[in-house]
Formats: sequence, structure tokens, C-alpha cells
Amino acid sequence: MLIDSHAHLDSDRYADDREAMLARAFEAGVGAVLAIGIGEQADGMDRALEICRQFNGKPNLPRLYASAGIYPHNTHEIDDAVQAKLNSLLAEPEVIACGEIGLDYFHEGALHPVQREGLIRQLEIAAAHKRPILIHCRPKDAGAPSDRSSSLGWKDGTTDAWDDLFEILEAHWRQTGLGGVMHCFSGGWEQARHSLDLGFLLSFAGNLTYPKAQPLRDVAARLPLDGVLVETDAPWLAPVPHRGKRNEPAWVGLTARILAEALGVGEEEIASATTKNFFRLFRLGPDVGN
Repeated sequence: MLIDSHAHLDSDRYADDREAMLARAFEAGVGAVLAIGIGEQADGMDRALEICRQFNGKPNLPRLYASAGIYPHNTHEIDDAVQAKLNSLLAEPEVIACGEIGLDYFHEGALHPVQREGLIRQLEIAAAHKRPILIHCRPKDAGAPSDRSSSLGWKDGTTDAWDDLFEILEAHWRQTGLGGVMHCFSGGWEQARHSLDLGFLLSFAGNLTYPKAQPLRDVAARLPLDGVLVETDAPWLAPVPHRGKRNEPAWVGLTARILAEALGVGEEEIASATTKNFFRLFRLGPDVGN
């Protein structure tokens, strides 16, 4: 069984075939999916939970979990009402994580102080609910990825967002012991090492399969098996050979295969390890049907 640890199931791109898309994932051996609750704006972060409740319990579909959080570019929307909504969502049993949250410095005019303050406020709410966090980190000169969710920080080694992120996590998160996930990890070895030291798992998406991603595969090859996850970041970052198409959880196995090759293990072993890592981080039982 595989787990897609990060998919935007609330995307309008699934509006016409969401249940069929989930059925394809189940047929492909995906036993669970973490649906990311950030919405297009902060007030839409409850949509992932709604989707979980719509489909959980139906036969021949993956078990769905949800997250809730305010995406870096939406942190200027944080007010008392948004904070109250996040606080309420993180109290729901299906909402197992806060995210994706973090820092994104790629676009000109990004409000770095607003993003940093927004991140800290969300860390406080997540800690109060004992929820691990899902981190998005994208440096200023990270290249030109095809969607907003990719960090691709390996392009030229720029680490401005990473440096600020680790400063915040050291001051406001390490002491919680809750850890989290470095979503769509694309940093270098130093960022990987620091993330592991903070209790984070590194999750790899479809960009791991791209021809120019050898530096990222080299980093993945150095990681411990108990420190990794796989994800799609669907509907973005479709892996080879589907690159450029709408991504979906059924294709997470293609990324898992490349990660297995990088680590020198079999596909069954990477599936077992990433599933165990997911259950351990989020303190879930081994039966995803519960």
C-alpha cells in the first residue's frame, strides 16, 4: 500500500471526476491520501475536510485525511476570523495536520515579514492542537517551476527562505516535538539534514522524476528510510511519463519507484517504509479503514 501524503483534492480540476479519480488511486494501490486544506483563499481551507467527509466510508476508495492552513501568499488574509476558523478545523479528528504553511519568496513583491508573522501565528495554533505541520519553502531564485507549489530549491543553491524558515522553526517549533513534513522537498543536503534534526519527514513529489532533478535524487539517496514520504502535490507536478498533464494520486507510485531506486531498495520496501512513516508522524493506527 502507498500513501499520497499531499494532494489538493479540492482543486476545481477534479470537479467533474473526483470520485472516479479516487477510485483510480485505490485501484493503483493507494490506501490513503492527505487532502490539503488551503483553498484558493484562506476562507476556503475547510474544503478538504468536506471532501473527506463526502467520500470516507465509500467502498473501493482510499481513506482520506485532511489538513488546514493558510498558504504563504495568503497570510495577509489572516485576521481574527481566519485564525478562529483554523483553530476550529484543527480540532476536528479528520484534520491531522496544519498546512501547507511556510515561506515563499519566489515572486517579486512577496511580503516576507507578513509571511513570517503568519507562519508563527499558525505554529502557535498547531502546537495548541498538537498537530504536525506541512511546510512549503521556496527561495527567491528557485527557478521557474510550472506551478505555485514547487520549491525546486536545488537550481542554484539559494537559501534565503530556508534560512528564515529554520530560524523560525528553531525558535517556535522544535520544543513542541511534533515535527512535520517538508512538502515537495527540493532543498540541498544541508536543508535535508536540518529538517531531519528538527523531526521532519522529507516528502518527494513528481519533480523527483524529472531529467534535470539529479541533484535532488542525489540528496534523496543519502536519506534514512525512516525519514521519507511520497506525494503527488496533485493536480500539479505530474511525474514522468505524465509530466504536463493533470496529476492525480494514482500516479504516486511513479515517484515512489524513483525514490526506491535512489535509496537502493525495492518498490515494496519503499511503500512499506513511507506508509509506516506516515502513521508514525500523525499517530495513526495501521488500519486506514478506521
